[in-house]
Amino acid sequence: MPLDIKDLVTSRLGENYDLHDQYLNRTLVKVQRTIGFDIVYARAEGAYLYDMDGKDYLDFLSGFGVFAVGRNHPAVQQAIRDVLELNLPNMVQLDSALMSGLLAEKLVKRFEQQGAPHLDAVFLCNSGTEAVEGALKFAKCATGRPRLLSLKNSYHGLSYGSLSITGNNAFHEGFGPFVPGCDTVTLGDIAELEHELKKGDVAAFIVELVQGKGVKFARDDYYNRAQALCRKYGTLFICDEVQTGLGRTGKWFAFEHWNLEPDIVTLAKALSGGYVPAAAIVTRRSIYQKTFSRLDRCIVHSTTFGRNNLACACGLAALTVIEDEGLVDNAAKMGDYLEKGLIVLKEKYDIIKEVRVKGLMCAVEFSEPRGMMAKMGWKLVHSLDSSMFPQLIVTPLLTKHRILSQVAANHSDIVKILPPLIVREKEIDRFVKALDETVADLGKFPGPIWEMGQNFVKAMRSGDSRDKEVAVVKS
Repeated sequence: MPLDIKDLVTSRLGENYDLHDQYLNRTLVKVQRTIGFDIVYARAEGAYLYDMDGKDYLDFLSGFGVFAVGRNHPAVQQAIRDVLELNLPNMVQLDSALMSGLLAEKLVKRFEQQGAPHLDAVFLCNSGTEAVEGALKFAKCATGRPRLLSLKNSYHGLSYGSLSITGNNAFHEGFGPFVPGCDTVTLGDIAELEHELKKGDVAAFIVELVQGKGVKFARDDYYNRAQALCRKYGTLFICDEVQTGLGRTGKWFAFEHWNLEPDIVTLAKALSGGYVPAAAIVTRRSIYQKTFSRLDRCIVHSTTFGRNNLACACGLAALTVIEDEGLVDNAAKMGDYLEKGLIVLKEKYDIIKEVRVKGLMCAVEFSEPRGMMAKMGWKLVHSLDSSMFPQLIVTPLLTKHRILSQVAANHSDIVKILPPLIVREKEIDRFVKALDETVADLGKFPGPIWEMGQNFVKAMRSGDSRDKEVAVVKS
């Protein structure tokens, strides 16, 4: 009998967390259950998720930016159906397939339209971290240099090369030693950057122009000066646009905000249309050919699934939807609308330290409030666990207001949202109103939110204790 996926899903929906606890990441399941994120989503459409009872949840996380065009977009669905019905040969490997050529062509034309005609060669792959890994290899091969620079607080992925240039120690514990020759510099410190570049051994300086962990970015001409220094000292300038690219920041590419001319750009997430993993390295032809420099090096860097027909169909469909529906302009417009609403809250509540918005990439950072009762709650939670506070915002946003958001980074007081680029004012209003009510509840101490924080810490510490006991028994 053929597999009946519909029947399988219908009959077993609701077992999600038990299955993951048994066969996948049970630590993640424990966290999800502890913080109230163990919701079974049964359906998804546009900017919304729906549980088994049909309640809607506003998706302001969008799969870490994957669902830029919204969930289950019909145009992307149709592209998948169409390419399957064609019965095309797929991943022959020793051929040059049509679909991958068409996607590369569309990407190059888009860069040309955005003022970057020099980015005219494409390598297709599967994920953001794979795109970064390839970009680092291209840079080293093109320059013949051993070192790589990135920014502190950066995030570039979790495979070894990407992790080695990720300037966030929270992801490093237990995985060293890392790739040698990888160093970080401070965002905004141009003297520190020049000190490293003038050594003459840096192949590339890679930056997230808007950092995913906290939505931090240069407020001045730092990126322009950094690019000029790279040119001066023969270092390639790489823009990691895995999350920021394809409209997220209100421009097709974040480098447009600063009128930059990167040597290499990495893309992923939104390129998938939310269906099939898709990523790309887009660079100068001269850099590309330094890697594939001889006939016997024609596949010296390759990936089995990178040029598959389904991924390319999704990429073509996603780019078309973004164009046809004006999603880049919508991201800019809705980002301005969101920022205005959040600034009103910042002026209303002293616990909100800063609002950072670039298109539909947004972070709200909190700091110790002045009010006596709220201050007591703040100090109590931070004394128990320095990284717990933003979860006290994120959890009620989900469990009470049915809005999905995230804690921006470990050991920070930052809440982050990544709405799909299709959102309108009604979704923004719903979020701002929910955040308003959630922050207002922080002024009540003792109160349910602060009690929730204590319960979270107790649950986590209890789990740590049990895990240690299990480890001792096993050893």
